[in-house]
Amino acid sequence: MNDTASFGYRDVDAAEKAGMVRAVFSNVAGKYDLMNDAMSGGAHRLWKDQFVRRVKPRRDEQILDMAGGTGDIAAHYLAAGGQDVTVCDINAAMVAVGRDRAFDRGITMRIKWAVGDAQSL
Repeated sequence: MNDTASFGYRDVDAAEKAGMVRAVFSNVAGKYDLMNDAMSGGAHRLWKDQFVRRVKPRRDEQILDMAGGTGDIAAHYLAAGGQDVTVCDINAAMVAVGRDRAFDRGITMRIKWAVGDAQSL
């Protein structure tokens, strides 16, 4: 029996889904945050700000942002007073975009970047 998984509007072989998802995110990595702006009408920025307020960043803690993508939540966390963040995402292209943006923002030293699968923690 062949296991299937939902991918968009169709069913695909379950063993192939992870690679298909990875390809989608690799293709949109550079425009991911812009896409979130368009799809949410900018509301995703408010959601992220609210999330960081609930986390209540403290200088004496280190956090792991798993499935952190381009690191936009990590940047919000640091701006709100957090100290150290490790951003981990399964998609190397998303991590590369985030690392470049962190460099441009001058926060490279405060974020560690990793490529990894949350299902393998």
